[in-house]
Amino acid sequence: MSAGAILVVEDEPAIADTIVYALATEGYEPRWCATAAAALAAVRDAHFELAILDVGLPDANGFDVFKRLQQLAPALPAIFLTARSGEIDRVLGLELGADDYVAKPFSPRELVARVRTVLRRVARAQPVPGAAAEFAVDDERKTIRFRGRALELSRIEYRLLKVLVERPGRVFSRDELMQRAWDDPAASFDRTVDAHVKQLRAKLRAIDPDADPIQTHRGLGYSLRETAAPSGAPGRG
Repeated sequence: MSAGAILVVEDEPAIADTIVYALATEGYEPRWCATAAAALAAVRDAHFELAILDVGLPDANGFDVFKRLQQLAPALPAIFLTARSGEIDRVLGLELGADDYVAKPFSPRELVARVRTVLRRVARAQPVPGAAAEFAVDDERKTIRFRGRALELSRIEYRLLKVLVERPGRVFSRDELMQRAWDDPAASFDRTVDAHVKQLRAKLRAIDPDADPIQTHRGLGYSLRETAAPSGAPGRG
């Protein structure tokens, strides 16, 4: 049984091979990316339980990459991996929101132990929100079920709803949603997001006419309710 998908962002093949082997041996599904660009594309395409991120990448600063990853997948925990062991770098990484920091050279066994510890801590810290619990996201099949019934979603609708479900209560601006759900955000408009949200609401109401899990925040954007709205509750828009 798989212990979860892990994103490994490391430009040195020998180190990456060691990490990938160690993770796979423990039942994880590692996916290796050698550049920042490849890592960002991977996060747009798939769900990961955790990212192992080298600070010294050839095409970008690892700290900047981490910030971008957090925009694409806000709930993604991360462990920084670096040849620099200075306190300033370590503090900076942790202050940015990283969950751990490992300096090279390192023991693969220790790294896997740290991965396991971070994942356990994240799992304990995440309560099941009421509204989000009504959804089941199958990232491998790119499907979402609502109250046990599969939704017929376009690619963009799937991505859009997945973003909201993964962070209930978090208000996403239209621009943020376009960055996460659209292949070419620059070619889209704010009202395109509104149109897709309207379509999603219609599909949710086809399952339950009183369903209203997507909340509009005037002038700000959209969020998924943290608790299920009572039957017939207002708030659609």
